[in-house]
Amino acid sequence: MRIIKNRVFQNYLILLITLLMIEIFFSYLNASSIFNISFIRIFILLNIIAILLGYITSLFKTKITYILNSFLIFIFSFYVWLQLGFNNFLGVYMSLNTSSQFGAVKSYIKDFLKSMHISYYLIFIPFILLISFYILINYLTDKYPDKFRLKIRLKYQNTIIFLITLISLTSFSGIFYFSLDNNFSKDSYQVISNKDLFLTASNPSLCVKEFGIISFAFLDIHSRTSNTSDNNLLYFAYNTEEKKDYSRNIDDIAWHTLIDEETNQNYNNLNTYFINNKITSKNDYTALFKNKNLIVIMLESVNDIIYNKDYFPNFYNLATNGWYFENNYSPRNSCATGNNEFSALTGIYSIYNNCTTNVYANNKYFTGLFNLFNNKGYYTNSLHNYTEQYYSRKITHPNLGSQKYYGVDSLNIDYSNVYGQWSSDEDFIDAYLKIIDQGDKDKHFMSYLTTVTSHQPYNDSSKYGDMYLDMTKDTKYSMEMRRYLSKLKVVDNAIGKLVDGLKERNLLDDTVIVLFGDHYPYGLNLDTINEVLDRDLNNYENEKVPFVIYNPTLKKETFEIYTSYINLTPTLANLFDLEFDPRLYAGVDIFSEDYNNTIVFPDYSWKNDKAFYNALSGKITYLTDYTYTDEEIKNLNSYFYAKMNSSTLAIKYNYFNYLDINLKEIKERNNV
Repeated sequence: MRIIKNRVFQNYLILLITLLMIEIFFSYLNASSIFNISFIRIFILLNIIAILLGYITSLFKTKITYILNSFLIFIFSFYVWLQLGFNNFLGVYMSLNTSSQFGAVKSYIKDFLKSMHISYYLIFIPFILLISFYILINYLTDKYPDKFRLKIRLKYQNTIIFLITLISLTSFSGIFYFSLDNNFSKDSYQVISNKDLFLTASNPSLCVKEFGIISFAFLDIHSRTSNTSDNNLLYFAYNTEEKKDYSRNIDDIAWHTLIDEETNQNYNNLNTYFINNKITSKNDYTALFKNKNLIVIMLESVNDIIYNKDYFPNFYNLATNGWYFENNYSPRNSCATGNNEFSALTGIYSIYNNCTTNVYANNKYFTGLFNLFNNKGYYTNSLHNYTEQYYSRKITHPNLGSQKYYGVDSLNIDYSNVYGQWSSDEDFIDAYLKIIDQGDKDKHFMSYLTTVTSHQPYNDSSKYGDMYLDMTKDTKYSMEMRRYLSKLKVVDNAIGKLVDGLKERNLLDDTVIVLFGDHYPYGLNLDTINEVLDRDLNNYENEKVPFVIYNPTLKKETFEIYTSYINLTPTLANLFDLEFDPRLYAGVDIFSEDYNNTIVFPDYSWKNDKAFYNALSGKITYLTDYTYTDEEIKNLNSYFYAKMNSSTLAIKYNYFNYLDINLKEIKERNNV
C-alpha cells in the first residue's frame, strides 16, 4: 500500500465547475436562457469533457497539472470570447468549415476588435477564479501540507481510479446518447433530429443552443474531419401532392430513365426529391420582359437606409418608378456576400456552415441564371470592382455560366490593396458602359455586377467614407453612420451614371435593371443603424435589404411580398420567358400562385406577413390575428428543411452537373 494524491476527482470537479461557469456567462452575454431543458444536455456534455480532460491532466505532476488546466480554461475562454464577437459582428458563429476565409478576414481585425462589447471580457472571470484558486491552494498546501493535501490509502489505486473514470465516462455518455436517440429536449417543431445535429454540426446556431458553445468547438472539429454529414441527411419531406397541368411542357422521360438506371443511392435520393417538386404555373407576369436586356446589381452592404429621396435620388427614382419590394431580406450565413451571390445566381441555398462559393468553386449549374440566358441566345457577363482576395469569381462565375468575367484588373480602374480603401462604384459603371459599347449591338445581353464602395469599415477615415461628409454635417448621426452614408452616395451616383449611360445609348427602354442588397451593413451595430431607421431591428429585421426591378415602361408598384435572393433566378426566368424547370430550385417564382410568401433564415427560423417563427427558441410570434396549427408549423418547418437539405446535398455531390450530363447522354442515346 502507498499514499497517493487523488487528483482525478479534484481535476474533474474543478474543470466541470469552471466550464459550467463559462457556459453560464456565455448564455448571459448572448442573451439566451439557461433555464431550459437543453441545458441539462449541455451539463451532461460538460461532465464528459471534464472527466476526459481531468483524467488526462492528472497523469502529470501537480504543478504541471495546474498549468495544463489553466491553459485549457484560458483556451476555452478565449474561444468563447471570439465566438461572442463573431456572432455580434458577423451574425454567425465562426467555424473551421469557413477556414478558406480566415486569411481574408484578418483584414477585419481592427473593426472586429472595435465591435467587441466590454461585457464580453466577463467570459474570462472563470479563468481568473481558477488561477486565484490554484495560487491559494498552492500556498496552503505548502504552508499546511498535512491539512490541505487530500490523501487516500488504496491498494491497486491506479486501476481503481481508471475504472471509476471509465464507468463515469460510460454512464454520462450513455445518458447523453439516450437523450439524443429519444430527442430529449428537442423542440416539438424542430425538424432536424438532435442526433443528426450532433453528428453534422450543420446548423451552428441550433448546435450551440442544443449542445453549448464549448461542445460546439469539438463538434465543429468533428464535422470538418469526418464524412458523417454525407451519410446522415439523406432524407426529405417528399411532395406527394397530385400533379397538375401548369402549362409548362417538361418531358420527364429521360429523367425517369436515369432514376431507373442509377445505382448510386445518394443521387437517386436527390432525383426522387427534385422530380417530385411542384412545377409552378405560368402567370400574368410570364414573358413580361421577353427579349429585353438584363442588368442585375448586387449592392455591397446596402440596406433600406438607401431609400431616401434627399440623399440618394437615383436609387429613389428607380424604387418609386419601378417595382419596389418592401419586405425583401438577405439572410446571412457564413461568407455572406459570396454565399448570397451564389444563391441569387443558382436559386438554391448555400451550405450554412461553409464558404460554399469557394469550397465548391468547381461545381457547375446548368440551372443557373447565366446558363438560362445563354440557352436563350443572350451574351452574358459578370463584373466586380475588386480582387479575388475574398472569393474566387474567376473560377466560380465561368462555372456558373458567365461567358466573360471581369475583375478589377481587367476593368482597368483604380483600386488599392489597402483594406478599407475600396475602388469607386462610379468608375465601375464607367468601365461597364465601355464594355457595353464594345459588345454586339444586335445581341441581347445579361450582366451581373457586384459593387464594393459601401463595404465596411466605417470606423476609420477613407477616401469615399469622407467624400460626402458635408451631406450630413447638420445631423446628429455618429461618424460611423456619416461615413456609411457618404459611401452610399457613391453607390447612388453610380446608379445614376448607369441610367444616364443607358439613355445615351438608347438602351434604357429595352433594359431591365434589378438591384438588391447582399446583406445589411454589419460593420454598424444595430443602435447605429437605428439612428436612421426608426423601427425594431430584432427578430432578423436587420436583415431587410432593398430589392428593385426597374424599366421605364413598368407601372410603378410597391409589393408587400416576403422574398429574398433565393427567389431571384426562378422569378427572372419567368419574367423573361426562359426555359427552366421550377422543380430544380429551392427558390420559387414570387409571382406564382404556388409561392408561399415566406422567407427562411439559415437557422431554420422563418417569417411572413402572419408570423415569425424562431427556431432557436421554438416559439412563434404572430403579427396578425391569424394563427397556425401545430401541424401547419411542422409542415412549414419540414418544407424549409427539405429545401435547405436538398440544396446542401446537391452542392456536395455536384448534382446539377451530374443531372445535366446524364440527361443529355440519355436523350442522345434515345435520339430524343
